[in-house]
Amino acid sequence: MSGQEPDGVDMNEARGETETETETGSSVDLRTLLVYLKTLADQTRLRILGLLAAERRSVEELATLLDLKPSTVSWHLTRLKEIGLVEMRAQGNTHIYRMNGKGLGRINKLLATPERVVMLGDVEADAWERKVLRDFLEEGQLKEIPAYRKKRQIILRWLVTQFEVGHVYPENEVNEIIQRHHPDSATLRRELIGEKLMAREHGMYWRIPSPEEEAKP
Repeated sequence: MSGQEPDGVDMNEARGETETETETGSSVDLRTLLVYLKTLADQTRLRILGLLAAERRSVEELATLLDLKPSTVSWHLTRLKEIGLVEMRAQGNTHIYRMNGKGLGRINKLLATPERVVMLGDVEADAWERKVLRDFLEEGQLKEIPAYRKKRQIILRWLVTQFEVGHVYPENEVNEIIQRHHPDSATLRRELIGEKLMAREHGMYWRIPSPEEEAKP
């Protein structure tokens, strides 16, 4: 039987067999976590795990308890075994299954912090940000200031990169830089301050470094 499930999930990914040298650790973790979660998004598999958490059972026992055909139970057990959540050992001609606590530990590690959960949305968020920039920018010119706040924030994060970290600008220079991209420098200047992307004191402005920039040596 291949490692391909009907919904198109490549179960080999959960074991890392398709990893490439160019992939980052976070992208591998994300793909692995998605495979785990998609495999577990099935009520029957969760019920099987619950029964195996209580005690070791054979396919026949599970089929009887769940009122399913043994072949159906075997299919679900194979999926769970492929991501390391169940283990099997033979007792004569009978296969006995049990839950693998280490497999659950791996899932827990992938979901250990809110930051790790946020990782699930990173790919889509990056794609959406690129789309917003494509929609509102043309050869460095801002077509219009987005009305939707989240889109406006993306544009402002792009705009602030036109200013150097550590450099202090008088207001007229700030206006000049903004007007290279859009004529309404007053609105965009206020928005940069409001979003705490730039700071102002006594008519002088400077860019506030992002956490990533502050972490650089």
